[in-house]
Parts: sequence; structure tokens; C-alpha cells
Amino acid sequence: MKWLSDCWRSSIGGKLTMAVTGLLLFLFLIAHLLGNLQLLAGPDAINDYAHFLKGKPALVWSARLGLLVVFLLHVVTGIRLARENKVARPVPYARPDTIQASWASRSMVLTGLSTLVFVVYHLLHFTVGVTNPGLFDQHTATGHHDVYAMVTDSFAVPGIALAYIAFQVVLFFHLSHGVQSLAQTLGIHHERYTPMIKTASIVLAVLITGGNIFLVLSVLTGMTGGQA
Repeated sequence: MKWLSDCWRSSIGGKLTMAVTGLLLFLFLIAHLLGNLQLLAGPDAINDYAHFLKGKPALVWSARLGLLVVFLLHVVTGIRLARENKVARPVPYARPDTIQASWASRSMVLTGLSTLVFVVYHLLHFTVGVTNPGLFDQHTATGHHDVYAMVTDSFAVPGIALAYIAFQVVLFFHLSHGVQSLAQTLGIHHERYTPMIKTASIVLAVLITGGNIFLVLSVLTGMTGGQA
């Protein structure tokens, strides 16, 4: 295992780790959004989907633990690489690269840590029921987990809805540059293709975060809601 640790500690190994874990997390975000979009189809669709997952605890917990490892590895590696870059260049450039660099690229650690805070909040909200115990207990008291009612009742609260929207904006900035970094790590860097990759990364980030925001707004504005 020492060779694996040495590989991870190297600059190339760290960047490769960020690329692989980032890709896995990106694919999860797509799958997560597709599952949540069933909210628009009504109570039966999303509740049946949730009950299907609940009926496969081995699969669900394996996925959760795997995602936890991937996410923590992504965060830890990102912080390590950022610190190494700062140590390697302690004196600022006379003509800073930040003139051309976007805010998203200069704030990857900040947006990444903010996303970590959001993930913890999201789990405490919908999975554990700590942040909103009243709503959680109300829809799980009978042992029948009413996901539709819990989600719609939660997002009908302006404070909760606005918090989720704000976190999605942060996630947008992280994804918009993260996809570009992934392409660069994989060696996809060319004056002809780089602009297209940048455009594609922004479009993908808009689709994922915009989809999540649309779900929140659909409840907050009354387009989706009501008891199952």
C-alpha cells in the first residue's frame, strides 16, 4: 500500500485523484438530480423510488460509504494540493495570474468546503432529521417514509428554500471550473477545444444546479406541493 500512498502524495497522483473522484461525484450529482426530478411527477413516483432504494439497504449503504470515501478524498486532496501550490510560490507574481483566472478557479477550496457544509446540512435535514425534527418526525412516525410530503413541506419554508438555492449557486461555481480542471488533467488542452470545454462545463453546471434550484422553486411558488 506504500506505493499507493506515495502515488497519492505526488503532484501527478494528487491531480489524478482529484480528476477521478471529481468525475465520480459529478456522475452522482447527475443520478441524484434524475431521481429527485420524480418529485415533479407527484407523490407516488418519488415515494416509490425512495421505497425501492430503502428496500435495498446493502446497496444503499455501500453507495453511501463509497461516496463518503470519495468525497473526503476529494476534499483532502484538494486542500493538500492548494497548500503545496502556496508553499511552492510564497511570493505573489509581479503580474498576478488572477488577472486572467476566473473567480471560480481561484476559489475552488472555498466553494469545495462550502459544498461540504451543504452536504452535511442536507444529510442532517433529510436523512437524519436533526435540523428540522418536527417535519422529519411527522412524515416518518408511521414507519412509512413520505418523502414527497417531507420535501414539499420543507421547501415551502422560505428560509430552507433560500438556503438550498444559495448552496446551489456555490456548487455552480465549483462545477463550472471543476469540469475544466478534469479535462486539463486528462490532457484535453488545445486552443481549439479549450473554449468549447469551458462552455460545456458551464452548461453542465447550469443544468445540474439549475435543475436543483427549479425543484426548490417549484415547491416554493406552489407549482409542486400538497400531501401524498
